[in-house]
Amino acid sequence: MSQVIPLGPAARMLTTREAALRLGVSLRTVQLWVEADILPAARTPGGHRRIPYNAVEALALSTGLGGETMPRSALTRPHAHALLDTAPMATPVGPAYGAAPMDVLLVADDQDWQVRCAQAMQPYGSAVSLRFAETGYLALLQIGQKVPDLLITNLELPGMDGMAMLRTLERCESIANMRILVLTECGAHDLARRGGLPKSAEVMTLPVTAEAVAVRVGRWLLGQRVS
Repeated sequence: MSQVIPLGPAARMLTTREAALRLGVSLRTVQLWVEADILPAARTPGGHRRIPYNAVEALALSTGLGGETMPRSALTRPHAHALLDTAPMATPVGPAYGAAPMDVLLVADDQDWQVRCAQAMQPYGSAVSLRFAETGYLALLQIGQKVPDLLITNLELPGMDGMAMLRTLERCESIANMRILVLTECGAHDLARRGGLPKSAEVMTLPVTAEAVAVRVGRWLLGQRVS
């Protein structure tokens, strides 16, 4: 949670807009990362969020994120704000052969499972573009850069687990149309006790094979919503 702190003239702090421009993501993404404690933030006495410059730079260097590297004086120009506000978010493409590849983000900390899923989806060839994240934290970073067409996630993850990641994503209206497939050993009662899943999420109960996951992806790819 951000704190009210005095900011002296020598403090190197960025606004959320400046941080978004530096990282090459949307303003809303930075706000979500602050709420999820991915980026530390403080509040000025006037209630405005400020993010430490060195925290933004550390995130950019450690993850490869990067947008504008212009001086702060340039970041605060009106035209820079307009560019940020009008920058389009990634738009999911229709899951059909011959169209742009379906962008699939698989979130799992088991590398063997990642390999098995990649092998199971090989028959789809260039129709599926598969990428990976090992934690909810890393998944949020990737989604901030590019919203996938389909998010496949285990709920049990190190650090920020799948439930916390999904709750963070629920607050972002720009990913409302993203398909979500949850892999979990939890039954309906346990999921409800933990706060429930987004209404758009579908569930596959573990244990499940990589081939079964690939079949579900294939049905989505063909435009067949599975009940």
